[in-house]
Amino acid sequence: MLKPLLEQIYPLHRTLASEGTDHALRIVGEHMPPAAAYTIETYPPGTQVWTWRVPERYVVHEAYLETEDGRRVTDFADNPLHLVSYSLPVDRTLSWEELAPHLHYNEKRPHAIPWVFKYYQRDWGFCLPKEVYDALDRGARYRAVIRSEFVTDPGQGLRVGVGVVHPEGGAAPERGECIVCAHICHPMQANDDASGVASAVGLAQRLAANPLPPGSMSVRFLFCPETIGSIAYLAHHEDLIPRLKGGIFLEMTGNRGPLAWHHTRQHDHLLDRITHYVLRTTHHVERPFAAFPPNDERVINGPGVNVPCISLNRWPYDEYHTSDDNPDIIHEDMLRGAAETAEAILRIYASNYVPRRTFRGPVFLSGYGLWVDWRENWELNRAIEKIMMLFEGDRTVFDIAQEVGLDYWTVWEYVERFRERGLVEALPVPGQAPDR
Repeated sequence: MLKPLLEQIYPLHRTLASEGTDHALRIVGEHMPPAAAYTIETYPPGTQVWTWRVPERYVVHEAYLETEDGRRVTDFADNPLHLVSYSLPVDRTLSWEELAPHLHYNEKRPHAIPWVFKYYQRDWGFCLPKEVYDALDRGARYRAVIRSEFVTDPGQGLRVGVGVVHPEGGAAPERGECIVCAHICHPMQANDDASGVASAVGLAQRLAANPLPPGSMSVRFLFCPETIGSIAYLAHHEDLIPRLKGGIFLEMTGNRGPLAWHHTRQHDHLLDRITHYVLRTTHHVERPFAAFPPNDERVINGPGVNVPCISLNRWPYDEYHTSDDNPDIIHEDMLRGAAETAEAILRIYASNYVPRRTFRGPVFLSGYGLWVDWRENWELNRAIEKIMMLFEGDRTVFDIAQEVGLDYWTVWEYVERFRERGLVEALPVPGQAPDR
């Protein structure tokens, strides 16, 4: 079950760097399969990571808005969404005209608290339902109190969780890796993005319980704060980038909505074609690369990294970025469905390779145990000659399956028989990442 994991991390005050985020990462580690060898890395505040800097840890001791007579209007202790994330410390008594620019509400959902963040603008503010906002006395004065800290202790930096699931028989370094990324931040938001975390953990569990075929790519799982987390991780592991062959970003997977697939930046990359193949019989939405909502695929598939990366989500949904984005809108079958779709894509992409012949002339099929009886498999029997003609080292197994019109796994299993008999060598799928 994946929803119980989501329910554990949902209420935590998860920001770019906070105790709630640390706690969530520890919970993820408790659910990741032991085979993933899950670890948590820390990057000190202020560290330069490409064009960005690692932010400070955000600590909130208390934050509230009250009337002059002491009636609380909003209180961080009741719900962390009441405070604009990364608000500056404040202790002021304000007129309505001074206070109003610091108040945020949602017009479309007047009963809900919106989620607002100002990680890098360094402002302050409170969030409240529009119904409460409308009822506030414009002639009154209000006290705004935010007791927050921006901690720069190197040991209290930004943290990310990492685990790697290898194929059966162990890692095949020459084949490279795929990366699966999910956000750990966003306080009191269930679908955005505790659901992506839950689906990614479910995917890791599935790949550990039923490993990819021997010689497949390994799958690296990254749980991190949005954008800055994947930037910090890759900036500290630049040697990993050339080994990455593809990626999947998972988010907003738990609501009742069709799965949306956002293309890679290349748009018609092998990963796109495999995703289309997996989704061809299901109801889904197709979008261009980095279409709203764009997230860490912009890092993984962005300039200087350029690892082909798709995004899978169930956006849009009405509760987005409000207190209505809670576990009530999350459904176990939706979480698992996203994990299963990602698994189906990865099983093909990670097991795929480029077969190159070592033989001359047509293969003596019967002599090598490769003849297929037409009475048992007519389609494969008819395709054998064409398959053999495509072992020139310029097509992957998936490309060959598409060209002959057969199921990928049918062709993969047959090509594997050639490989096992030494008639083809398996070359890795070329990567897209630049050297620097």
